[in-house]
Amino acid sequence: MIIISKILFFLSHHGFYAVLIFILFFGIIAFLTKKVWWLILILPFSIINGIGGQFINAWFLNKYGVEGTAIITSDVETNSTLNEQYIHDYEAIVKKQNGKYVDTYFSTTSAAIYPLENAIRIPRTEQEFPVKYIPGYEKNIVILYQQSNEGKQLKEYEKIRPINTARIKYEADPMNKAFVQEYLNALEDYLKNYDNQEYRSKAEQLKKELNSMK
Repeated sequence: MIIISKILFFLSHHGFYAVLIFILFFGIIAFLTKKVWWLILILPFSIINGIGGQFINAWFLNKYGVEGTAIITSDVETNSTLNEQYIHDYEAIVKKQNGKYVDTYFSTTSAAIYPLENAIRIPRTEQEFPVKYIPGYEKNIVILYQQSNEGKQLKEYEKIRPINTARIKYEADPMNKAFVQEYLNALEDYLKNYDNQEYRSKAEQLKKELNSMK
């Protein structure tokens, strides 16, 4: 597992050198076998690694790694951009199972984050956050963002957002049955995971209002 972790770390963090290795590897095979078609594999392997290297690394570490914590110690904005956003280079320390720390690094484009999603969310500096790694090579980490304090706050906010949308509709037209139901559904969806007495009381009020509209 340590060797696989080292390979995935290198491939996901050093895309340019990975391409050179693919060229060398498949070039040697093509030379030894005298079959030129091996060279065709250079392009797809390079594309897969460039697009999905960090996702493969994240999946591997989440499945086979052990839980630990890390702290980002440096966040430097670079001149390069991705989707019109500046790419950041990060330095961090990872807490090993023996309690000691080891240095690591990653960037916006190479960070392994789980769950896999079409978003790059990195915890703030100086705040401890949960990760997974293979013991013996703690340098390669996957960030468990949704388990971090920031991730939990974001998840709760995503539940509150539809409540606010429904509330505005309801306050504009409180006699609209569809708006009342939408507001109630949003509150009940939130209350499945979080406890909020104000929201609970409001949900009971909306239920009464709906019954009176029948």
